[in-house]
Amino acid sequence: MRVAVIGGGPGGLYLAALAKRLSPAWEITVWERNAPDDTFGFGVVFSDETLDGIAHADPELFGAVSAEFARWSDVDVRYKGKVLTSGGHGFAALGRKRLLQILQARCAALGVDVRYRTQAPPVDRLAAEYDLVVAADGVRSAVRGAYAETFQPDLDERRCRYMWLGTDKVFEAFTFIVSEHDFGTVQVHAYPFDDRRSTFIVEMDEDSWRAAGFEDLSAGDLPPGRSDEASIRRCHELLAEHLDGHALLPNNSRWINFTTVRNARWRHGNVVLIGDAAHTAHFSIGSGTKLAMEDALSLVACLHEHGDIGTALEEYEAERRPVVESTQRAAQASLEWFENVGRYTDQAPHQFAFNLLTRSRRVTYDNLRVRDGAFTDSVNAWHALAQTHGVPTHSATPPMFRPLGVGGLLLRNRIVVPPMALYSADDGVPGDHELLHLGTHAVGGAGLILAGMTAVSPEGRATTGCPGLYTDEQESAWTDIVRFVRAQSDARLGVQLTHAGRRAATRPPGAGREGAPLGDGGWPLVAASPLAWNRRSAVPRAATPEDMAAVAADFTAAAQRADRAGFDAVELQYGHGHLMSGFLSPLTNRRADSYGGSLANRLRFPLEVLGAVRAVWPEDKALIVRISASDWAEGGTTEAEAVEIARALAEGGADAVDVSTGEVVSYEEPEYGRSYQTPYADLIRNATGVPTLAVGAISTYDDANSIVLAGRADLCAIGRAQMHDPLWTLHAAAAQDYSGPGAPWPEVWTAGRARPPGPRADRVPPRLDLLRETTDPVHQRWLPRAAATVGTS
Repeated sequence: MRVAVIGGGPGGLYLAALAKRLSPAWEITVWERNAPDDTFGFGVVFSDETLDGIAHADPELFGAVSAEFARWSDVDVRYKGKVLTSGGHGFAALGRKRLLQILQARCAALGVDVRYRTQAPPVDRLAAEYDLVVAADGVRSAVRGAYAETFQPDLDERRCRYMWLGTDKVFEAFTFIVSEHDFGTVQVHAYPFDDRRSTFIVEMDEDSWRAAGFEDLSAGDLPPGRSDEASIRRCHELLAEHLDGHALLPNNSRWINFTTVRNARWRHGNVVLIGDAAHTAHFSIGSGTKLAMEDALSLVACLHEHGDIGTALEEYEAERRPVVESTQRAAQASLEWFENVGRYTDQAPHQFAFNLLTRSRRVTYDNLRVRDGAFTDSVNAWHALAQTHGVPTHSATPPMFRPLGVGGLLLRNRIVVPPMALYSADDGVPGDHELLHLGTHAVGGAGLILAGMTAVSPEGRATTGCPGLYTDEQESAWTDIVRFVRAQSDARLGVQLTHAGRRAATRPPGAGREGAPLGDGGWPLVAASPLAWNRRSAVPRAATPEDMAAVAADFTAAAQRADRAGFDAVELQYGHGHLMSGFLSPLTNRRADSYGGSLANRLRFPLEVLGAVRAVWPEDKALIVRISASDWAEGGTTEAEAVEIARALAEGGADAVDVSTGEVVSYEEPEYGRSYQTPYADLIRNATGVPTLAVGAISTYDDANSIVLAGRADLCAIGRAQMHDPLWTLHAAAAQDYSGPGAPWPEVWTAGRARPPGPRADRVPPRLDLLRETTDPVHQRWLPRAAATVGTS
């Protein structure tokens, strides 16, 4: 086989070495336009997982590389004059130049033809002359550009500026520096890579970068190899206290914006992309070199497992794409966290450090407890003192089981059963299903249980099966349900009140599909504007002043009925395309009067309704409003508008905001994923100080603890996981060996509080190791000058 490799960086050289080692008869040629000793950048970080792959694939290469690693396990967070350290992470780093030298030597020893200072021939010519062409030509890949129609690249240039630098200060750990100034925040990602130097990446958002004067200092377009010396001097001035007299070392260093590279396809005929040509992931979670070398290993393996080039390339992409996309999701979360780091600079040092370490969601509360229990205990201790509303709470109590005050209502823990539509009411009257649903979840341990989608008028029902709170019969039924549940549990109960607007008058949905419009058997629809929900739906009439007055009166009356029925909280549904949501979103509010147009106008009617409810709702009970913080459609509610909506609702009397997204328009394109809506709750909470509920694909107690302790939300709404297991909260307590006031078991079930034994629980395994394996200390620092790595557990 004849293989052409375009690009002599780590990915291209590693691929060539692996392929030649497995198949010495293959003719492998690498084109590299730079000289062998030209390299840009400083250190490269590897994970243990990647190193295991290298060790298995090429032990000789692994031996050469690992002999020169800088190794450590600590992460230092420098923030507000403090240094907080978390151990147990495990890092290995090497200078990029030294890595290239080792790979170059390995290729030479194996007989790979590497052509330095040589531009590769046109890719179409190589594709015709070689069996396989591997494009390892980086983030600005010419090959990707040549076949753009096939690869369909998506290049997402981000809004932070950053600069790669080195320093002769040898940091002892992976160090995050967050330095606040009058112009904004500067953050640094620093780590050692040998016994003399460290990588030192300076990053800041665009506004801070300009305010700090870098726009005027920046030298503009610099020739290759030249660094922005004026900006480097300014960086040294701003960060001198962290450099301890050491220098910043340039190497083609200039301000750039990170570009996230994605491609719809990675292959075109016998041409394939690897590394940065195919994908990038933000430097804050690891190394692009790591991904490129993993690509190389996977591609060579697939080539040897499949005799046909086309099949091999197809299998390579099928194998690597899920791994890369998972990494990119984590990298995106990390990238956005650092883009918005100023949002968190009001947090106390312990919470900030925990927030930073868990930003990508790959590291979680439980994961950190395993890595460094003492660090997590210190954050827990801070949270127990600062965030439990004066209620004495032991520091060992998991964050999800700490109390929270919402308005005048004290909740025993941070778990909420969100409103769930049961579609079982008869003419709006709740019955046995509602009784069973609320009763089961009330004894299941959650701090607050919300009855779902309860209409404030007959015309406000989404379906014929939705409950209401607009007749005496309905109020009486709810009163009986609340009274029964109260006898079994002291959990707090709430009810969501809504008018479905243009989404009203439908049949109850079937499994996995929307309910169809009732047609002639329905009722007239009213909305902010005369826009049908979808093609099958009736066109609503635009709400008149008289309609709006009637709706406000209906919400007020329903809230009064909820109070009399004994509910502890009401949630007003201002999201999901219902009537209030229709006024808030620019996609559904096309009015030309004082209730449409600007955000202030779009807020007017929802605030009038909120004010009317607030006037009759008791202060010692909670008033919550649910919003859709994103419409998942072009031209919809922006993040800035979501923040202003939440702020206005809080000023109008809301005690907390339940932050959902979507269901505002039928043509939405949501980006589903684990806890995918939590970033919006995080945004609103930390931009406004308004307590928030995070909701949407949160299913584990580990994620709930992480969200609460990091300050991303105050409450976690667990929906489908609690439908699967109505005792989810109690089982979460048992799994964490927690028994306390945050998760009381019903007295009749106390015998089942402990976790039952698992399979083969009675087996006691024998000792089979003559010598026990030693465990690494939790804290390992890179201390080359002491000629030792010192750790303490």
